[in-house]
Amino acid sequence: MRPYTALTIAGSDSGGGAGIQADIKTMEEWQVYGMSVLTSLTAQNTMGVQEVHHVPVPFLTAQLKSIEEDLPVDAIKTGMISSKEAARTVGEWIGARRKPYVCDPVMVTASGHPLMEEETREALSEYLFPHADVVTPNIPEAETLLGMSIKTEADMEEAAGLFVEKLGSRGALIKGGHLEGEAVDVLYDGEIMRTYREARIKTDNTHGTGCTYASAIAANLARGRTLPAAVEKSKHFITEAIRHSFDLGSGSGPTNHWAGRIGEIK
Repeated sequence: MRPYTALTIAGSDSGGGAGIQADIKTMEEWQVYGMSVLTSLTAQNTMGVQEVHHVPVPFLTAQLKSIEEDLPVDAIKTGMISSKEAARTVGEWIGARRKPYVCDPVMVTASGHPLMEEETREALSEYLFPHADVVTPNIPEAETLLGMSIKTEADMEEAAGLFVEKLGSRGALIKGGHLEGEAVDVLYDGEIMRTYREARIKTDNTHGTGCTYASAIAANLARGRTLPAAVEKSKHFITEAIRHSFDLGSGSGPTNHWAGRIGEIK
């Protein structure tokens, strides 16, 4: 019997805390075999991003072809997409697969380094969002994509609805990590608005949080769980990953991808 599988299409983090490194670590923690297609390479550590090299689109296409010719894909997660042409290429490929798909619209790093061209933001809604079972923006990303201010849970609910009604995704998870109080996320699946709450963990070690969270959702979808169940389990997972995060490096340390073993949360 083959294992569950998930494919991450995203950038690489040489520091290991975010990007495809975090994605595959997370997928493996959920006993899902992780595969990767690289969109960009970053020279990156806990202090920030020093340099970025975007993979040429023909090589991006070659990676996708290699996967489709040999390996089964149960779910897909995308992260850093650097250009409009890359978004079109990835979107067309995902659209032809019809697999559960989690879109993490990565725009800037935690240290403030931009990872996406201006025109690519519009390309996301044109080429990627229509195929996504769920889009997982944090509040600054949602504000940028929707052109609105998000200050309250009611604003988060409005934003989640707009991702479905205006930008074309089938679902949206607005992550409330940038607000005060409890760590509250809002999920809209096109029919029901749901709220997920966990205690806020006070730490600077949150590098790779978005990548890890989205990959956990993709892994759970690969295992056949519904979107609300996948988000519920992943929300608890990322909370424990932050709770047990590392003081590693001189900047924002990584979350702990072994958190499932510590908390036995599966």
